Amino acid sequence: MQRNILLLWIAFHLLPDAFAQEQTLELTLGETIEQARRQSPDAQNARHSLRSAYWNYKYYCANYLPTLTLTSNPYLDRAINKVTQSDGNVKFVEQNLLSTDLTLSLTQNVPWTGGTFFVETAAQRLDLFSSDTYSWQTSPINVGYRQSLFGYNSLKWDRRIEPIRYREAKKTYVETLELVAARATEKFFSLAKAQSNYETANANYANADTLYIYAQGRYNIGTISENEMLQLELNKLTEETNCMNARIEVENCMQELRSYLGIQEDLLLQVKIDSEVPDLHIDLGTALMLANENSPEIQNMLRRKMESESAVARAKANAGLKADIYLRFGLTQTADKLKDAYRDPLEQQYVSLGITLPILDWGRGRGQVRVARSNRDLVHTQVEQDKTDFDLNVRKLVKQFNLQAQRVSIAARTDNTAQRRAEVARKLYLLGKSSILDLNASVTEKDAARRNYISALHNFWSLYYTLRSITLYDFEKRITLTEDLENVINNKDMLHEAPQLRTSTQERTYLKEESS
Repeated sequence: MQRNILLLWIAFHLLPDAFAQEQTLELTLGETIEQARRQSPDAQNARHSLRSAYWNYKYYCANYLPTLTLTSNPYLDRAINKVTQSDGNVKFVEQNLLSTDLTLSLTQNVPWTGGTFFVETAAQRLDLFSSDTYSWQTSPINVGYRQSLFGYNSLKWDRRIEPIRYREAKKTYVETLELVAARATEKFFSLAKAQSNYETANANYANADTLYIYAQGRYNIGTISENEMLQLELNKLTEETNCMNARIEVENCMQELRSYLGIQEDLLLQVKIDSEVPDLHIDLGTALMLANENSPEIQNMLRRKMESESAVARAKANAGLKADIYLRFGLTQTADKLKDAYRDPLEQQYVSLGITLPILDWGRGRGQVRVARSNRDLVHTQVEQDKTDFDLNVRKLVKQFNLQAQRVSIAARTDNTAQRRAEVARKLYLLGKSSILDLNASVTEKDAARRNYISALHNFWSLYYTLRSITLYDFEKRITLTEDLENVINNKDMLHEAPQLRTSTQERTYLKEESS
């Protein structure tokens, strides 16, 4: 028994001194949130998603700009080929030729019709090795247009959908950073609660040890019963167990917070709780207006409706008559020399019309259209329900938040009163004016009041950052939340700064047992 007590004394007194020599990182809630926004996995994933959305949007925009293309398809043909003669006969002729060409084309998509307008110039040289001759064919200018007459116009629908998608991505990035703040707040207060439980367990153990020693003296002189002394011994053993369990909880919560903040070093984290909360009252109508204007969920609903309409248009285009037209007008000439091939060019015209009309498809096209319409109606119904749930969620969060500040105030007063009552109960017991039941009840209420106070602070800040994520609005500064997206896209937003360490050989960390 004496050996076990010695080991416990070493664990509670010497090990915290060793930990105190390690580097300690003190974090406030604001510092924790800033660190999480820089280096947490969720924040990094959000930045990668934003960059991907940005380049997808740039790709979409490029489809509406002119494109300049240089193409060449040279080939060498040395074989015996079937050739039609001038009199209509067909003979196998040995050919040995080299064809080289170069085409410069400028194309422009037309979003209103879905067609493509192009202008091009080309030159081709044909070398006949069998006769050691060559010739040129040139097309100084060709103007053309290609169009699907009854097809699906992807350019038109992309012009409606892609800007919404990009706005959604930008708002989602800002929303994710606020959700990161809410997640960091959760882990911050988990560690704060664990550290508070550990400090409380140490204080309770010291008090229980003092009371047990005092009870032994009173038992020896016969002023208390053996049952009461055994109850105090049981309290002491229970508090020893609570100390060990609380320390394990602190280590687990500390590891989770370090991991989420991207801290690779094995640092001791000490969180500092600010008991002051901003005096805010959020107007419900204002919150609903901001949420409907700024939330990415609204953009997501709008995009889903537009995509369902696009799917119906695609199904209709694929089910009916299809016609493709190709027009090209220009000049052309041929000669043995390149400069002669550009003299007195001849006109050329080419018109092509392709038609596809399904006569018997056993209702497959009509079925695709009906499926697309059914899916569109389903999406519209889901969007309406999502919008209703979204408004209800905003209303619920606003009402809860407006009451939470008062709850924090009540929890703070309750904690203060419970701490005083526990101290009074302990003194009364030492004076023999109170029972062990009253003492245990006061300790239990004190511990519960402390936990409830930390939980009230946690709920306040969690609700606050959740509301910010939905409305994308800073209610303290009264400004809309924005981010420097250009730096994020260019990968210049976050320099993984090392957190500042605060160490002191005199101060004790949270692992130091409170002396009785």
